[in-house]
Amino acid sequence: MSDVQITCITLSSTNKVHEHITHVGSPNFTPQGSKMTVAQVVNHIENKTHTFFVQAASAGRADVGVVDPGNGNPKFIRTYADGKWNNNLLSLPLC
Repeated sequence: MSDVQITCITLSSTNKVHEHITHVGSPNFTPQGSKMTVAQVVNHIENKTHTFFVQAASAGRADVGVVDPGNGNPKFIRTYADGKWNNNLLSLPLC
């Protein structure tokens, strides 16, 4: 299992009222500059093939976890740090 740092995100462009993350980028992805869908990240986390994290200079490391809304909506990713879920992913630059 490898530890992958997420460094950028891509937001949906279909719903400006409630944008959501559709893809993430990392310098670890091959080829360089490629992106992974949120569904792929969820799959890797749930199957324990990779772990993902966000690293902020001021806030430190925040691990990425899977959130299942349980209402028929797709699972999504969110960071977990200091004992609580938060939205550190949304502070990353777009890619």
